[in-house]
Amino acid sequence: MTSPSAAVRPHGTLGVVQGTALYIASVLGTGLLVLPGLAAEAAGPASIVAVLAVIGLSIPLAGTFAVIAARYPDPGGVASYVRRALGGTAARMTGYWFMFGVCAGAPVVAVLGGEYVVAVAGIDRAMVPVIAGAILVPPFAANAFGVRVAGWVQFVLTALLLAVVVGVVSLAAPAVEPQNFELFLPNGWAGVGTAISLFVWAFAGWEVGTHISGEFRNPRRAIPIGTAIALVVTGLCYLVLQIVTVGALGVAAGDGAVPLLELARLGSPGLGAAAVGIIAGIVALGVMNAYLAAFAKLAASLAVNRDLPRWFSAGAEAGGVPRRALALIGAVVLVYFSLMLLSGLELTPFILVHTSSMVAIYAVGMVAAVRLLRRGTAGWWMAVIAAVLCAGMLVLAIGSLLPAVVLAFAAVIVTVVRRLRRARPAHAQDAGAGVRTAPHALVGAGRTSALEARAPRADVTGAD
Repeated sequence: MTSPSAAVRPHGTLGVVQGTALYIASVLGTGLLVLPGLAAEAAGPASIVAVLAVIGLSIPLAGTFAVIAARYPDPGGVASYVRRALGGTAARMTGYWFMFGVCAGAPVVAVLGGEYVVAVAGIDRAMVPVIAGAILVPPFAANAFGVRVAGWVQFVLTALLLAVVVGVVSLAAPAVEPQNFELFLPNGWAGVGTAISLFVWAFAGWEVGTHISGEFRNPRRAIPIGTAIALVVTGLCYLVLQIVTVGALGVAAGDGAVPLLELARLGSPGLGAAAVGIIAGIVALGVMNAYLAAFAKLAASLAVNRDLPRWFSAGAEAGGVPRRALALIGAVVLVYFSLMLLSGLELTPFILVHTSSMVAIYAVGMVAAVRLLRRGTAGWWMAVIAAVLCAGMLVLAIGSLLPAVVLAFAAVIVTVVRRLRRARPAHAQDAGAGVRTAPHALVGAGRTSALEARAPRADVTGAD
């Protein structure tokens, strides 16, 4: 069993209330704006089963993250635990999946905001790409100048979205028709599998506690309680919303790009729809700002560890502004946005790239947790169950795993190249000395030189 070295002793100020709000803010978000419709399109009424399945997956997953964050506070989060348990190559894969796979979600968020603005304003849908591009610009500009949206603002935005969901469900519930549930499996169980993969977007965010665990006054108490409350709140929100979406909209649930707006119009054609659209646009902006700030820091951190070119490391230090890394994020987002435009603003493939990358991260994170946590404890068993469930999710997401596989291969290539570079000086030194050495002695010398070459970089233990 491997255990983290030198766990960080928390001296934070967050309590149960703030921690719970943060967890809910991390899990609830833009998924509420589109996933009920996409899931209904993929699986019909059986999309309700998909929500229940992902809630079931979330229980051991969130529980494991809560246990590991409470016991081993570490701002490095999932990648840090993966590095300790599985080594640098696995940690590099995790970083690449976040950086280049999960990043596919950025243009999705922008397009979602654009769809809602267009729908409320009555503008031609051809303007969605323009508005989506406009939504992307302010967060990039703000982050380039080091401007940050305060955490309480993010909480307020999430609270507004949650209030909208409650209001929309209340208004649309009378329109639910039992006959809309009769053809329960229109696309078979394969459709349910697609809906499950889509809903990973909705329930991603449980790893947030691993990054801010040191900010809690009493992480062993606050993190599990906050996680449990957030599980109940977010699970009920998505489940009730999915039931009402299918029951009220029927076969038309997946036809439009703005299902919340369609539900709002059932109960309040004027004010309710306008409120949903305005809040949707604001939430998209807030999510994008936080999203870009986190990913720019991630890219700079990867560069510090030489997982990306060192040129991108500027601004990785605390308080620094990682403008070069932000430019790299901009290039990645632009590629995904361009592909989205070519697909006719089809969101599902890009959501699946995002969610399959998240499932890969969670699967590796759960394997790391199995190695880090004490065997036979409740946390260890949750990690085992979550690892098995994540493996099943990977099977469901196999059609969209190609980007994750390519990125994993890239991480392995980086490891191989590093080892070859470290081996060269040793071989060159032996050749220059003109000493005839037995093969087994050459192997030993190569190993010694490699260890010596690693010595100056002791701060990046397990970098390969």
